[in-house]
This record gives sequence, C-alpha cells and structure tokens, in this order.
Amino acid sequence: MSSVSEGRFRGSSVPLLTPPPRFATLLTDDGVPVEAVYEPCTAGFGAPGDRAAGALAATPAIVVAHGFTGSADRPAVRRAARVFAQRAAVITFSFRGHGRSGGRSTVGDREVLDLAAAVAWARQLGHTRVVTVGFSMGGSVVLRHGALYTAEPVAGGAESAAGVTPVRVPEREGRIRRTGAHSDAVVSVSAPARWYYRGTAPMRRLHWVVTRPSGRLVGRYGFRTRIATEDWDPVPLSPVASVPLIAPAPLLLVRGDRDPYFPLDHPRMLAEAAGPGGAELWVERGMGHAENAADDALLARIADWATGTPPA
Repeated sequence: MSSVSEGRFRGSSVPLLTPPPRFATLLTDDGVPVEAVYEPCTAGFGAPGDRAAGALAATPAIVVAHGFTGSADRPAVRRAARVFAQRAAVITFSFRGHGRSGGRSTVGDREVLDLAAAVAWARQLGHTRVVTVGFSMGGSVVLRHGALYTAEPVAGGAESAAGVTPVRVPEREGRIRRTGAHSDAVVSVSAPARWYYRGTAPMRRLHWVVTRPSGRLVGRYGFRTRIATEDWDPVPLSPVASVPLIAPAPLLLVRGDRDPYFPLDHPRMLAEAAGPGGAELWVERGMGHAENAADDALLARIADWATGTPPA
C-alpha cells in the first residue's frame, strides 16, 4: 500500500487523553489518490507508536465504506466513526470521485480498490483484525471486497505467497495483488442485492444522476460527486453473487424495514445466497436507508458484533 502523504491534525501543548486522528492520502492499485483518516480507539488504546505493538495488534480496526454521494467528512460518517471508535480503531475514507479523493465514481465497480487500500493501511498501522462496514453503495463494495480478497489460498485461484492477499474470482481487479487487503469480517448495511435495480422512485432518480449528462452535473455540483461517464465493462460481480464467496469470514447484513431505496427482498436474497449459517440478518424496525438512518444504538450494536466475532 502506498501513501503519498501523511500527517496529523495540529497538536496542542496540552497532553491529550486520546491521540489525534491521522490523515493520509492512499494510492490505489490503479493509481487513484484516496483521502483517509485514522482514529485510534478511545477505549484506552493508543495510536501507532504510542503503545506496544502487541497491544495495538490486539485492537480491532473498523474500516467504514460510505454510501454514494457521501465522504469521510460527512456528518453521518463522522457520527458512525465516533461510535465505532469507542470499541475499535476506525478508518474512514472517501471513495474515488467523492470528497477530496481523486478520480471519478464508478458507483461500486472500481471502488473495491479504494477499500482494499484502506484495509491494507489498517494492517500497516499494526492491526491484525480488520472489519469492513459498508453502507448502501459501500455495502455492496464490502461484499465484493470480501469475495475478491481472502487470507487463504483458493482452489483454482492464484497461488498464495507470504504476506500477499490472493483473490477468489478472475475479475479485472481480482488480478491485482495487495498485501494484507483482506477483511476478517464483513458488515453490509442497506446494500442492494443486484445491479440496475429501478423498482423504487429513489433508485430511478439515482439512475438519472448516474447515466444522464444533466444528472452527472447535478451530482458534481449538487452532491460534490464526480461520476464516470463510461459504462461498466465488464459488469462487476453482483452483491448476491459475491456473498457465497465471503465465507469463512463472518458476515452481518443490516436492513431497515422502511428503506425507500431497496425493498426487503434484497437482504433476504443476500442472506439466502450465503447459505445456512453463512450470514446473520438484522431487519431493523423503523429504520430507513444507510448511514443517515443508523442511530447511535444500532451503530454500537454493529461495533459490538464487529469486535466480538472471532476471526475467521
């Protein structure tokens, strides 16, 4: 994993109980700069270099993958990071085309490389257990990332080398090697099960933003999101096709019963694709869509699941 720049917030002369966040610009395997923020756990764990390596290694890290039009500095993402940091170290980042990251959004395709760079950074910082938590578009990305990157050799796949993350399927990005890019558990919140879904009004509006020139202008200037103009080629592995490949890593699927984007058949399809015992499904009463609808209590439960599940 390459980091082209790294620094910290301006410090104070007064010692802090919790070390400040660390900023970095990560370089993905296809050369896109991605802004990222590392925040140490507030439950007594220090930042890298502030505690023994063994203590840091024992601290889990949660990597947060935001939804479409989100970014690392959006209030809902910052709130999730604050809750997660009470139980783990947290890395937030902005997907390509979002926030201060470079490139253009491919709406869930090449974004798997952005997530891989963030996971690899968490391991470089010293964390041995890394859990990915994704919302909406980020929820589909964590599923595909969990399918593509694994800690163990895969029959019929690439040979594993020391410290190298092999991949499960022969996708374009799956041929890339990145040290330590696999996740130990996956949490997907409000993710679609299949691509090109237009069955709700919000999804029809989203397709207009992504596919029409006037919509992309709205995305750029209204939502600070730069969207690629090219069609997917090839079409990436779908979330429902990714789910069976995530095992043996634990998988949690979270969905609100008032999600205006995707009806409940989406999480049920994902849970069914995981097979018996392959995924845990939470359907949250009264919850809407993604990080904006996840309250602090739900975020705390997700963090408890992420930090309490034994590594695969």
